[in-house]
Amino acid sequence: MGRILIIDDNKSLGDGLVLSLNKMGHQAVAAGSGREGLARMKAAPFDLVLTDYRMEEMDGLAVMEAVQRQAPDTDVMMMTAYDTRELAVAAMERGAIDFIVKPFRPDELWLKVNKRLDYRTKLQEVQAKLREAQTLRREAEAKLRDWEHLFEQNRYLREEIDSRYNFGEIVGQSPPIKAVREQVHKVASSSSSVLIYGESGTGKELVARAIHYQSRRSKGPFVKVNCGALPTGLVESELFGHERGAFTSAVRSKKGKFELAEGGTIFLDEIGDIPLETQVRLLRVLQEKQFDRVGGEQPIDVDVRVVGATNRPLKRMVKEGTFREDLFYRLEVIPLTLPPLRERREDIELLVKHFTQKKYKEMNIPPKRLTKEALAGLKSYPWPGNVRELENVIERTMVLVDGEEIGYHDLPLTFAEGIAEERDAANDDGSLLLNERLDEVERDLIARAMEEAQHVKTKAALLLGIKTSALYYKLDKYGLD
Repeated sequence: MGRILIIDDNKSLGDGLVLSLNKMGHQAVAAGSGREGLARMKAAPFDLVLTDYRMEEMDGLAVMEAVQRQAPDTDVMMMTAYDTRELAVAAMERGAIDFIVKPFRPDELWLKVNKRLDYRTKLQEVQAKLREAQTLRREAEAKLRDWEHLFEQNRYLREEIDSRYNFGEIVGQSPPIKAVREQVHKVASSSSSVLIYGESGTGKELVARAIHYQSRRSKGPFVKVNCGALPTGLVESELFGHERGAFTSAVRSKKGKFELAEGGTIFLDEIGDIPLETQVRLLRVLQEKQFDRVGGEQPIDVDVRVVGATNRPLKRMVKEGTFREDLFYRLEVIPLTLPPLRERREDIELLVKHFTQKKYKEMNIPPKRLTKEALAGLKSYPWPGNVRELENVIERTMVLVDGEEIGYHDLPLTFAEGIAEERDAANDDGSLLLNERLDEVERDLIARAMEEAQHVKTKAALLLGIKTSALYYKLDKYGLD
């Protein structure tokens, strides 16, 4: 049964149709003109409008067009005493659902009205089921995104459990490294932001992991982001996520690293490489513990501890305007500086034993020992790549050297050159400071690596055992680009 509006300027006919339709079980009302009928439609909705074609002021076609604008879900059936094919075609083309010629029998009207209302009811049921299916689909997609988030977060947790930090990983007994361990122990108990300074290869990530696993957040994820390796156009998407359709390739919503790090720690390595426009959004996270996804409108609350690391002079960058001062002070709540390996040479022997045992377990290679001459050579080397370079040297010699002993001459050729250059610097007349001599050694090594790699920076960085971003910085520093 439905609500039906009769529009006809013949009052007796309109009243008769109302009486007939009400007897059928419908709720019908009559209007004597098009304007009156449209006014009734504003007051209450109708399922079907039966309108006469020939009327003064507004004819049936004008009424139908007005109904379509005012209530597009309402069906319109045309009534007329003029049975012409042209009129029927015009009415149907403009949107009439049917056409009935006066005079008509009650059963003819009953058949047309009930057929249409029955179709309308079934259509509404299908539309309702479609909406229900769409709702279920959206719920399923939301659950899938949640499962993807849990899966990715679980992957992070598994990786972190496999390489779970213990203080034995920070190897050394020199005063500088003991001071680092003490600082890590103190810093871990707080939730303050930490900024770790250090040259490439000094172990900044290792210290960041130590801070996380000694903190109350140790059961949460530790999420690492290499800011220097992120494409400029995708930095914000990687950090904060994006909504579907935010940009051309955003075919679905994605959670960023900050959401994945919820309840844990996010480690922003090479933080000095973050673009200025992204620094503003990062500042908001630190200040308000909130952010928006790219293309999103709803702020997302987040509980994450931020640990940053850099080998770049951030204070100088602040003065130069390439790093925001307010962000710098938000990050450097607790500064922590890692010493380069050349400033703690007494730890080299312990590090060699540590890496030898580590590589023996990882690679299933028979253990090897270093001769006194080889160990002395390691201690004499300037170590521009720091601890990472030492680890690479140990791995390389364990793989390439036959037998159980690694001698001085088994060390890489660049080693002997670096040692000789450092000895020359030590025997110099003192006109150059040690740091200046080390810069000369580093510059020469980088130049030779670039030449050997045929100026392919990624290959040169691999030969040097440093990150590509660090190589870019050093090439610019020494004017070697």
